[in-house]
Amino acid sequence: MPIALALYQPDIALNTGTLLRLGACLGVPVHIIHPTGFPFSRGALKRSGMDYLDHVEMIEHDSYARFDHWRRQAGARLVLLTTKASAPHHRAVYGTNDILMVGRESAGVPSEIADQADMRVRIPMQPTARSLNVALSAAIVLGEALRQTGGFERSPGSPAAG
Repeated sequence: MPIALALYQPDIALNTGTLLRLGACLGVPVHIIHPTGFPFSRGALKRSGMDYLDHVEMIEHDSYARFDHWRRQAGARLVLLTTKASAPHHRAVYGTNDILMVGRESAGVPSEIADQADMRVRIPMQPTARSLNVALSAAIVLGEALRQTGGFERSPGSPAAG
């Protein structure tokens, strides 16, 4: 199972489309955990997802409970990106069975869901900064996770794969 992204009840269609495009470009599956804070449709995602929506492996879950049941059955480790974590993302050790989860743009994830994460990581920032955009955060941590697990070498366009 490759590293994957999970979006917990995303609020903003443009960020969701951007993350789907990221998944398409890097060959990373993207899980959408409903409900979303916008009418979920290809039309809502098209502006930022563009034609990449045809190339991403998007898996929808109608609730967190169903997502969590699926990921436990799959033996996947849940890694939560949160400003409340003490571990910096670049010091964490990632595995190929990890699902990197970002929370809602407006509220993150509820504490009972955060408590279920197997690992929590944060991106070190300036003390006066509250948070980064969710799509930027996912890209930063996903890049480190793929670097550590050889995910870039496995991509079809990389020299090591060809």
